[in-house]
Amino acid sequence: MVVLVEDDISLLGAMTFALQADGFQVLAYTDGRDLLTAPQRPGVGCLVVDLKLPGVDGLELIRRLRERGETAPAILITTDPEERCRRDAAAAGVTIVEKPLLDGELRRRIDAAVAQA
Repeated sequence: MVVLVEDDISLLGAMTFALQADGFQVLAYTDGRDLLTAPQRPGVGCLVVDLKLPGVDGLELIRRLRERGETAPAILITTDPEERCRRDAAAAGVTIVEKPLLDGELRRRIDAAVAQA
């Protein structure tokens, strides 16, 4: 199962559709706070989280999920991440995939994360 958090509804819909077409079960959220208040689900193979979310940014969301015991590999999606973001993500063990999401890079990272989980 892939947990996807993206506040751009069009992109969220397109990503959800593509992942489901590839055979993944997807839980999609437009706001990280919704994920934090949702019941924990076993079997999460990968978290895919946008950096810029309303309320709580993607890195903070991943940090809070880790505090709750979520151990699934995490992928942060963002456009042109600053060096501080890169350092913080690396320190947290989070992979960054840059937008626009072209050439199948996100799918390759998800496959690798799910295989690792």
